[in-house]
Amino acid sequence: MENKGPFKKTISLLDLTLIGLGAIFGSAWLFAVSNVATQAGPAGSFSWVIGGVIILLIGLVYAELGAALPRTGGIIRYPVYSHGHLVGYMISFITIVAYTSLIAIEVTAVRQYVAYWFPGLTKSGSDSPTISGWILQFVLLCLFFLLNYWSVKAFAKSNIIISIFKYFVPLTVIVTLAFYFKSGNFTMGEFAPGGFDGIQAAIATGGVMFAYLGLHPIVSVAGEVKNPQRNIPIALVICIILAALIYTALQVLFIGAIPSDMIKGGWSGIQDKFSLPFKDIAVVLGLGWLATLVILDAILSPGGNGNIFMNTTSRLIYAWSRNGTLFKTFAHVDKKTGIPRSSLWLSLGLSIFWTLPFPSWNALVNVCSVALILSYAIAPISSAAFMVNAKDLEKPFKLRGMSIIGPLSFIFASFIVYWSGWKTISWLLTSQLVMFVIYLIFAKYVPKNEVSLRQQIKSTWWLVAYYIIMLFISYIGSFGGGKGLIDTPVDLIIIAVVSLGIYYWAKYTGLPKALIDYDHHPEQEEKAPV
Repeated sequence: MENKGPFKKTISLLDLTLIGLGAIFGSAWLFAVSNVATQAGPAGSFSWVIGGVIILLIGLVYAELGAALPRTGGIIRYPVYSHGHLVGYMISFITIVAYTSLIAIEVTAVRQYVAYWFPGLTKSGSDSPTISGWILQFVLLCLFFLLNYWSVKAFAKSNIIISIFKYFVPLTVIVTLAFYFKSGNFTMGEFAPGGFDGIQAAIATGGVMFAYLGLHPIVSVAGEVKNPQRNIPIALVICIILAALIYTALQVLFIGAIPSDMIKGGWSGIQDKFSLPFKDIAVVLGLGWLATLVILDAILSPGGNGNIFMNTTSRLIYAWSRNGTLFKTFAHVDKKTGIPRSSLWLSLGLSIFWTLPFPSWNALVNVCSVALILSYAIAPISSAAFMVNAKDLEKPFKLRGMSIIGPLSFIFASFIVYWSGWKTISWLLTSQLVMFVIYLIFAKYVPKNEVSLRQQIKSTWWLVAYYIIMLFISYIGSFGGGKGLIDTPVDLIIIAVVSLGIYYWAKYTGLPKALIDYDHHPEQEEKAPV
């Protein structure tokens, strides 16, 4: 059975680990350290540690779910299993928007770095592409599409080739900057110029959480992994721990290697002085060879991520269709290659759409980060609900301390959403509430065979309430355009209490019986009713 059916089990532990690390080390590592230093100063190093701990907690929950239910696109299938099609539909929408735009963000990053050698790709005085620059982005998207269209094996092997260089360059930067490290930089000026607010802001908007977006690709291809019960938990934990160690080291060494006279004016101008931090600091230190190496990686790393996210998104669209709230054609899998090709076509189309210029582009990175955090946060909710409505679910990897880790990870996810600021939250959560209304308007066409519409709505009220309350707290809070009526730590205490209440509300208002296909086999994926 191993290689029968639409999805071929060809992805090994090494492939899976490289997919996860590859998703984490894209364009973010090339930009984030100067953003974090500007917002939080030397204390920004703690932002990476805190972010790593939060992602590790959520990752452990995913490890348990991924081992127990190794389903392709499982990230957006778990909420359907635990709370029904309406919750699954809302999470599917927010996840697909995030992932298709992420593909576009990565090819845009490639174009911007290529413009270092070919300035004609970018309009003078802006980051927008010229016609030739947009054509380059389009060609890259088509290349990622073809790599994934041919086969899973072609995708994994191409990722390994790119990954070798992707991991080599950050490690080379770490070793090289260690020789220029000056501990005195950490005591020049204020250690934490923005206080704890600066550390929080760096996590949500400085690029920290954007950098830690490697969980979804690992779980999304679960149906194609050899021995998923063993390999998924191992890959998740390895990726998160290694990423946290490397990113923290990069931040510390970047701060320590900056020439001391460039810090005398304070940390607020660091981002302007080092817009491309590791290339710029290599030039300042007279390391031309390292600058060239960073530029080459700045082209390959985002490109590798675009390839990974194209693969991931097609699996998520497939899973959304399997949930029954997207057109059935996207659940079709090519039997010869094991590729959901119709979903791959949609991934390509949406990715091209996001590369087109439109007013909200500047806010896109923050919106994507928060969207993915919101979809991450569903994992502990589903896992908690399964304790009530799927008590017979076999768990090859059983997470100890789930009663603490589950609610804690949901609280931390809520913190990150809040730290992103009112401007981002107002757009994103309002769109989710609109999708809820649209579902009700078209209730005539939604799946109701397994779960009545009444039960679906009953199992969704907690999510609607969560969005509304988070909107209100953000509006009166002190981040990103909030009114500043409440400040830290009062705002965080309120969010923690609210999140805890929502967590237990969601736990006990899931479906009476989880919609888990216990007799699931990979070869039955396509034949199962949608």
